[in-house]
Amino acid sequence: MEQKPDAPQVKGSCRCGQLQFSVNGAPMITMACHCTGCQKMTASAFSLSSLYAAKDFSVDVGEPVIGGLHGGTRHFFCAHCKSWLFTRIEGMDEFVNVRASVLDNFADYTPFVETYTDEKLPWAQTPAAHSFSKFPPAESFPELLGKFTQV
Repeated sequence: MEQKPDAPQVKGSCRCGQLQFSVNGAPMITMACHCTGCQKMTASAFSLSSLYAAKDFSVDVGEPVIGGLHGGTRHFFCAHCKSWLFTRIEGMDEFVNVRASVLDNFADYTPFVETYTDEKLPWAQTPAAHSFSKFPPAESFPELLGKFTQV
């Protein structure tokens, strides 16, 4: 899910189109998560996401509902088709983690980081440049974000 820093506004939507959103500019980083929670929520081997500044994200049509786990980290879905669209991570309100597969230009994205590789299915592969057995330590994020902007 790589995308150049000078990217224009990108639109996205759920499967049925009743919920539409937009993000301005390029993602801060792109990721594949192999955790079993993401596997269950996507019914796939991993979830693909792009991290954006919350100020650059807006829901333009529709009203998302919370699904998945109903804790501090909130996963937002379309109320009608149940597509998982984005996540607001507990303690990181200045960011929104958008499911890359619901972006209109999804084919332009490649995961830069993969997480929870200790839970990954043995046959699942990504071209991610950086892999972590769990979530990357907070202190590694400035370097990862910097490396991503150079891609």
